[in-house]
Amino acid sequence: MSYLENLSLKVSVITVVYNGEKYIEDCVKSVISQTYGNIEYIVIDGGSIDSTLSILEKYKSNISCFISEKDKGMYDALNKGINLAKGDIIGILNADDMLAAKDVISNIVTCFKNNNLDAVYGNLNYINPEDANQIIRKWVSKKFTKRDIKLGWMPAHPTLYLKRELFKRLGNYSLDFGTAADYE
Repeated sequence: MSYLENLSLKVSVITVVYNGEKYIEDCVKSVISQTYGNIEYIVIDGGSIDSTLSILEKYKSNISCFISEKDKGMYDALNKGINLAKGDIIGILNADDMLAAKDVISNIVTCFKNNNLDAVYGNLNYINPEDANQIIRKWVSKKFTKRDIKLGWMPAHPTLYLKRELFKRLGNYSLDFGTAADYE
């Protein structure tokens, strides 16, 4: 890592997984291939019983923090990762997601630095689960408005990066809302 990179923002990327053998390797490879050098990669496994753990073992030198234990679901696992995160910025990349290009994190950091933001989100490509090179739908982000949030819109979760201080100030994901914890 260069001296200048050492002064740059640290990005914590959190991946949560449970029995994700079909997708986890592509997810991990997309994170570890990033051109941005100041990434803390946290993987929280819910006690997988398929080959997920053996796949992750191959990449252990690229994973900053790894936990495998039973949890109370995805948001409990995310909260574990958030509590461990040391980065200035936190992003979540679930096991069946992957970063679209090698410069995604670099572009996110540039956005934070150049615009004094608390959050960054972007476009999302839905890909064919059988062929990661085939985009089947594009979710195009739009400008944030409070009204849209009140109506149920929210940024695509895998594209959302937040300053860690927001979690400290506002708290982590609630376990009381099931799959609606993102909205809360």
